[in-house]
Amino acid sequence: MSWEIRVDRARCAGSGLCLAQVPAVFDQSDDDGKVLLNTPAPGPALAAAVRAAAGRCPSGAITLHETGPDAGRA
Repeated sequence: MSWEIRVDRARCAGSGLCLAQVPAVFDQSDDDGKVLLNTPAPGPALAAAVRAAAGRCPSGAITLHETGPDAGRA
């Protein structure tokens, strides 16, 4: 299974928790303090950290989505 990260900058509260948790994937804009995505599809080694960062996002601006031929199948 492959997955990608999506960020909703309109929802972002600019807390920086994601950047603190996974700086290889997330950054924060110098202009407005909102999340920037450095790596939309990080490798499996970062999966647990990215899931944790998404779960801790106070505004729910970070979501994870399955990609590939089996995405969305139950």
